[in-house]
Parts: sequence; C-alpha cells; structure tokens
Amino acid sequence: MRQASVDRNTKETRIAASVDLDGTGRYDVATGIGFLDHMLEQLSRHGLIDLTLRAEGDLHIDFHHTVEDSGYVVGEAISKALGDRKGIERYGDALIPMDETLSRVAVDLSGRPYLVWKVAFTRDKLGDFDTELFKEWFQAFAQAVGANVHVENLYGENNHHIIESCFKGLARALKAAVAIDPRKAGQVPSTKGALGGVAGMGEAAPADKS
Repeated sequence: MRQASVDRNTKETRIAASVDLDGTGRYDVATGIGFLDHMLEQLSRHGLIDLTLRAEGDLHIDFHHTVEDSGYVVGEAISKALGDRKGIERYGDALIPMDETLSRVAVDLSGRPYLVWKVAFTRDKLGDFDTELFKEWFQAFAQAVGANVHVENLYGENNHHIIESCFKGLARALKAAVAIDPRKAGQVPSTKGALGGVAGMGEAAPADKS
C-alpha cells in the first residue's frame, strides 16, 4: 500500500495532504487558490495518483506561501509513499502538447533534489495568480520529493496552456517513474545500492524563512 499523509503547520500555512501512488486519479483539493487547485487536479488525474489536500494560508498577503508550501507537502507525501523506492522504474518523461503549446518534463527519483526550469511567460499574472510562483511550486516539490525535475516549454503562446502542459507533463513523468517493475522487486534502482539522500527524505522543510 503506497500511501502516505503529511501535515505541515507554520505561521504562514496549514496544509494536510494524503496520496495513494496506486490510485485511479481521484482528487479532492481545496487550497483557496482556484488555479492551483486546477493544476493539482491535473497532477492527480493524469498521474493516477489519488490526492486529497486541504490548505489554509495567508492569502490576504499573497499566494506565495500557500503555493510553495503545497509543493513541499505534495512532494513530501509522495516521497513517504515511495518508502525505500525499491522496485520503482525511477525515471519518467513526457512530451505534452496542448493546442499551440508543447512542453517536456523529465523526472529522476534519485533522492537528489534538483530543478531545471526553462519556462517563460509573456504575462506576469494569470488572473490573480503571479506566474513566477509556478517555478516556486516546482522547486519546492523537487526538493521535498527528492528528485531531479527538468521542465522545458518548447514553444507556445497561451500562458494557461504553457503551465497546464507542464503540470500534465509532471503527472505523466511521475506515473512512469513511480511504477513498479516486477523484475526489479526488492532492488534499489541504482548500481550504488542506495539512492542519494533518500534516508533523509520525508522531513518537512524549514517552517520559517526570511
């Protein structure tokens, strides 16, 4: 049962999430930010990861803390559900078209956090949502899940399409990476016999930041 739950409570946010890596893509998400809810629903549906998430944040200030901390919590929950990561495929990638847009996402569940972000927007906001916050979400997610995450928008004009294709790409890449290969049962997918940093995964990121 590759399931896990995480609670994160700080002066800025209160977030609780549960995931099932072997789900059917069912979701129940409420962050107080409609566009973020929509993206997390895409992650769940297209990754076949059941996701329940409730967030309360300091939205009267801005969306930053809620967006970033939701990335930490979702990543941490997935990391906990993966356990020692034995038997997983480890790698996944996806090339996602969305009308005029094409984006590419690659994931390595190596235990070593790293984000490569090659996504540019032509607008500062989508509705009330600052487009610069998308990178913050992916950065927090990569850190907490313990993965190399490479995200590149190859081309596109519509900013909604650009970011949605990135989340769908992450979903599909994760779906492939977390899959169990029966030929690898009980084996860590590394010639080292261990994945870097996995023993330290699952710890919450620092609560207070300058």
